[in-house]
Amino acid sequence: MDVADVMTPRSEVVSVEIPGTRDDCLEYLQERGFSSVPVVKPTDEGGEQFRGLVTREALIEQPDEDQLALLVRQVPTIGRSASLRELADLVVESSERRVPVVMDDELVGIVTVTDLVRAIAEGEDDGDTEVGGLATPEVNTVYRGTPLPVAERELYHAGVPYAVVLDDDGGLAGMLTEVDIIEIARVVQGESDPGDAVAGQDDDWKWEGIKAVGSRWVPTLNVEIPSTPVADHMTADLITVTRHRTAREAARLMLTHDIEQIPLVSGDELVGIVRDVDLLEALQ
Repeated sequence: MDVADVMTPRSEVVSVEIPGTRDDCLEYLQERGFSSVPVVKPTDEGGEQFRGLVTREALIEQPDEDQLALLVRQVPTIGRSASLRELADLVVESSERRVPVVMDDELVGIVTVTDLVRAIAEGEDDGDTEVGGLATPEVNTVYRGTPLPVAERELYHAGVPYAVVLDDDGGLAGMLTEVDIIEIARVVQGESDPGDAVAGQDDDWKWEGIKAVGSRWVPTLNVEIPSTPVADHMTADLITVTRHRTAREAARLMLTHDIEQIPLVSGDELVGIVRDVDLLEALQ
């Protein structure tokens, strides 16, 4: 089995074109829940050239940038004939969740971590490895009463797309992910007086794109995330696994519940996290 057997073909891949705007990407990411969208540029010969990806992180971290070309990030690509083990190695080394399949600078498909998880779930290679040996012991957590914008910053600084939500007693309450946040985030535009140096400085839950330019009023773009508590947006029905469950069983749980990570527990105690990328060791 190789990349061509598991990838999503170009005919089914939604992309955005240069020139374009951030709204083209934001709408797509919110509707599909994906982590990125491929960007292509039409050629004079009637084809297209793959230019890179725009990620959901880029949209949130650069709220004052509207031009699609300036939000594009260059990423590793892979060929159709590469093996799943080669793909797993690339994903682990690059931390890319969606890898474009490219031939002669043209996008021919997309292959994702989920495609690799599906291969494990369906019996590819060693799916009998116990997850206790694959899990990550460091777990990112957040309190259920934390305002959502603060939680988003916690995810950003932790460098992970999730947080296990804890209740008042430190017990497991749910899961919050970047997808939960991007689904309700929106970019708003307004006007602010640059005399204050920073727009909306009384609002603790916005990131401003304003620059002080004398006495005129200038437009400012904000990524708006409601300041409601994490508990209002988390997934409360938490799926967990114990250390003796297999990679194949964990992969099937992830696919069934459309999740990317599962808390590892010992009794009632949280002892680790099994991420979908952790399962890729079964393919290496």
